[in-house]
Formats: sequence, structure tokens, C-alpha cells
Amino acid sequence: MTSEADDTTKRGQTMTPADEPSVWLQDLTWEEVELHLAKDRVILIPCGSTEQHGPAGVLGVDTYVATGIVEDVAKRMGALCAPPLWFGDSPHHMAFAGTITLRTETLMAVVTDVCRSLASHGFDKIVLVNGHKGSNLPALGSAVRALHEESLPRVVFAVADPLHLARSVAPSIKEVNEHHGGELELSQVEYRYPGRIRMDRLTDQGAAFAEVFGGFVSDDLFGPALDGVDIIWSSAEQRRFAPTGSLSSSAGVTREKGKDFHEHIVGRLCELVDWMRANVGPIGGPAF
Repeated sequence: MTSEADDTTKRGQTMTPADEPSVWLQDLTWEEVELHLAKDRVILIPCGSTEQHGPAGVLGVDTYVATGIVEDVAKRMGALCAPPLWFGDSPHHMAFAGTITLRTETLMAVVTDVCRSLASHGFDKIVLVNGHKGSNLPALGSAVRALHEESLPRVVFAVADPLHLARSVAPSIKEVNEHHGGELELSQVEYRYPGRIRMDRLTDQGAAFAEVFGGFVSDDLFGPALDGVDIIWSSAEQRRFAPTGSLSSSAGVTREKGKDFHEHIVGRLCELVDWMRANVGPIGGPAF
């Protein structure tokens, strides 16, 4: 499968500065970061979670998704990445061992402080990449919306999520409905971090969404939107209606699917970085 992302990828691959040892902030000295800021002010922040992803998916799936995306974008576009946020808004998975969750307000506070710190050094184009499909978005969006409105009007913020970045290609890649612990996100991790997914434990089990939620909650995050509502469930309830932790089948996981899915997302984010660098307003312009 080829797409418009391929041209972006090829163009961007020549842009990584040869004199910088890493695209990761934590691998650089403060002087190296200061030198980088003299030529570019884009930074990507990977936001993930540590939570169950069924019998085949490791607890770090969402963070691996986010880190793989931002690293590839940064290398192709000559940008930097902040250290990943390994914990997210995951209370609905707490009935499964190993899950660690933050309160929504805690995640908002962490994101606020991270962004304020980066902006104080001169990073004025900040992209938060959410690997925890959908679930972190309320906290991430609320945090940066308040920052941009109240204290950082000249910083351009973007919140990116595979849930929205890959809507045009996901239906042509996946073979079954995709929700949690499904073939797309596990394929993406298996492509980008080979060996992390327990390929011998893939399952075709999922949750009976129509029965559990009365037809108001879709079992396919990349399918046609229902005339639905958000029905809130607890971790104990999830353990009852999805005892393995898988809400959709992972039986079709392949690295090829992961590559197509991943590269489309990376390509779109490279285009976003291009736009952010060329943008002269009104987003990020002078405050009224």
C-alpha cells in the first residue's frame, strides 16, 4: 500500500540534523538543546498509558504507539521529542493486574507543567501525540486549551491521535472491527517494536457491544459513527463483559498492517510539522 505519506517520508528523511546524537530530549545536554532551539522550535510529546491490552498486548502498548510515531516524525523532520508520559487516564482497566492510572485532573496538571516548561525554553510549536486512543483526549485537550487561552497565546498546540489521523486508511487495512487490544494497534507495535506483542497469544475474542451497550456504543472506533452516547463502565464491569481484556479481535495482527497504519500516521504528522513551521497566524498570533 502506498499513499501521499510516502512522499512526505522520503522528503523528510534528509532533514535530521547530523550533528545531534538523538531526537530525544533526555539524551541531549542542555547546551545541545539550546543550540537546537536556535534553528527549530518544534517538539513532540508522546502521551501513552500503562494498562492491560488483552492476552497478547503488553501493558505499554499505548506508549509504544506514541513513542514510535514521534521518534519517526522527529527523525524525518529534524525536530525533538520530549520524554514519554507512561501513565494515562485508565481507571476502566484497573480490574486487570499491572494497570496504573492517573486521575484526569492529575494528567491535566502534568501536561500543563510539561508544556509550560518547554514553552519557557522557547519551544513554541508543541504537538501532543496520544497513543491511548481517545481516552487521554479530554485531559490533553483541556490542559492545552487553557494554556493557550490564558498564558501561552503565541504557542501553537496540536493534539494528535491515531483515532483521527488514520480514519481514511484504517478501513482498508483492518479485517475486523477495531476497539481495544485489536489488530491495528497491536500490529503497529509489532511493526515498530518487533517481539513486544505476544504473537502466540493472539485471540479472536472481543466484547459483545450490541448486547452490553444496547446499540448505543460502537464496537469499531474506525467504523461509521452510531447515533450513540457515551455509556460509562467501571473496571469491574469491563472484567465481566471482556474477561480477557480484549474488546476486539487481535487474531489478524501482522507487521505489514502495522507498517501501513503507522506510516500513514507518521506522514500526516510530518505534514503537520511543515504547516506549523510555515504558519504565520492567526493561530499563534498576537493576542487581542
